[in-house]
Amino acid sequence: MSENMDICNGNCASCGSDCDRPTVTLTLDNDEVLECAILTIFPSGDNQYIALLPLDENGENEDGEVFLYRYREINGEPTLENIEDDDEYEAAADAFDQFLDEQEFNEMDGE
Repeated sequence: MSENMDICNGNCASCGSDCDRPTVTLTLDNDEVLECAILTIFPSGDNQYIALLPLDENGENEDGEVFLYRYREINGEPTLENIEDDDEYEAAADAFDQFLDEQEFNEMDGE
């Protein structure tokens, strides 16, 4: 099952907001609309995944929750797919954790 999304690439004239990072607007299966910051797109196995940080009405995330989706481009259009297999989700989550560890190392290393 895919989520519908619109991407703001940080050029905020396109979405009318004053953000400084790329965001997506998700329309969930229950028709809830949720604005999320794109943290990264990363590989795991044969797939690409996207990590999204849900934002509140003030553009912040208080609880640190992150959403992971399978990411594909179909005919040049980005598409998100739910990860329904537990093993696939664990592999994607492990790859995201590794990405975070590398980012933390790079910050400590002065890069």
